[in-house]
Amino acid sequence: PMLPEKLSNGLCSLNPAVDRLTLVCDAVITAKGEIKAYQFYPAVIHSAARLTYTEVAAILANTKGVEAAKRGALVPHLLNLNEVFHALLQARQARGAIDFETTETYIVCNAAGKIEKIVPRTRNDAHRLIEECMLAANVCAADLLQRHEHPGVYRVHAGPSKEKLTQVRTFLKQVGLHLGGGETPAASDYAELLPKIKARPDAVLLQTMLLRSMQQAVYSPDNIGHFGLSYEAYAHFTSPIRRYPDLLTHRAIKAILQGKRYSPKGIDTGSLNTMLSPAARRMQAQDKAAGKKKHEGDLAIWEALGIHCSANERRADEASRDVEAWLKCYFIRDKLGEEFSGTISGVASFGIFVQLDALYIEGLVHVTDLGADYFQFDDARHELRGERTGIRYQLTDRVTVQVSRVDLDARKIDLRLVSEPGIRTVLKNEAKKAEANQKAQAGKAKAKPTPTSNGGKPPAKETNATKGKRAKSTNGKAAKRATKTAAKPARKRR
Repeated sequence: PMLPEKLSNGLCSLNPAVDRLTLVCDAVITAKGEIKAYQFYPAVIHSAARLTYTEVAAILANTKGVEAAKRGALVPHLLNLNEVFHALLQARQARGAIDFETTETYIVCNAAGKIEKIVPRTRNDAHRLIEECMLAANVCAADLLQRHEHPGVYRVHAGPSKEKLTQVRTFLKQVGLHLGGGETPAASDYAELLPKIKARPDAVLLQTMLLRSMQQAVYSPDNIGHFGLSYEAYAHFTSPIRRYPDLLTHRAIKAILQGKRYSPKGIDTGSLNTMLSPAARRMQAQDKAAGKKKHEGDLAIWEALGIHCSANERRADEASRDVEAWLKCYFIRDKLGEEFSGTISGVASFGIFVQLDALYIEGLVHVTDLGADYFQFDDARHELRGERTGIRYQLTDRVTVQVSRVDLDARKIDLRLVSEPGIRTVLKNEAKKAEANQKAQAGKAKAKPTPTSNGGKPPAKETNATKGKRAKSTNGKAAKRATKTAAKPARKRR
């Protein structure tokens, strides 16, 4: 935890049946999900119960069921909260917020600590209910900062860059889809596209492509709104125990309630993490181009804290991914030589990434294992294309692979292709058949007797034999050249 355990698990934790100090966001929400009024105030809360998401989902699904019977006194309150959730959900859809249905996984271990399986984390209405209520509180917090012109760290999310838009539109065109909005699409343009994707077999990967086209959200004192959630102002407020920006927002709100102004003190800006994210760098470049001056004095520390929190968030995410990658490598190393079906989830100049079905593990088929051909990488189309055979490997293609190597230290899983995508296999077989016929014709031509001299006559026309030899030689050289080139692929981050 960010705070000492006595605070995070004790005095600041909403444990059941004990009094706890809290900062309340009290809001009036209409049946259409509009926030008509709100107020913040300090209070004491006495939690009636600690409920799990599974319990609440079961109660909402069946108010006459076993779980509801255990919590009879709480059922009316949960039903009221559920009505608020559906009203907020209606407002979310009306404003065109993007709602990606991504798949998160978690690792299940046995009593001995050995990994048994990797399974997807399921989201139910209880998760969504809490999420919508937190979003509403965060919006109120951001609005309060704006109304009182008090500095803080907003959670900002810029729209997609032109380069990313071009790439995603090129890819969508290949699969018969279109993203509206021209050069400046709104969140609603993304939201309109998602229902068309949902029923498709490649829905998960298409959503991933749309997600990759967007920029990363960051913390900043400059409020530019939140593109993905379609909010004019948004700040993190609901998790002050585990997120520092939320704690800063709490301090700012308490200062406003007391008629004061909060300014972080005793912070050495030289010790802060100032590694800018790509999104933050783009924002700074845009500000510079627009002639905007750098923050000074009070705002300068808020800007430094925004950069620090954004950088530490990325660092924490990278650490989590690194640990998860190691655990997945550890789990699959016992499956060396086994074959799995999967989907191409990423394409790079050095090979194709394949997501293995049921295991939720991704590995790499290196370009040198794709066959004796020279493969051109098309970044816009997200494909590798063989120059000689015409074979193409694209996102969403289905393949069968074998686990060939696992490197725990590097967190890498190498796969070997067992079968190519259906139409690609046909193309490859046709290429092989044509090459075999060419060799057969060359063999027949060799068997025919040929004169050692033409007796001074004009040179004879090129025969099938010489054509075959030349074609074979050319193909052989091309294959060697392809193998040599593929063995030294362009280095890209995996």
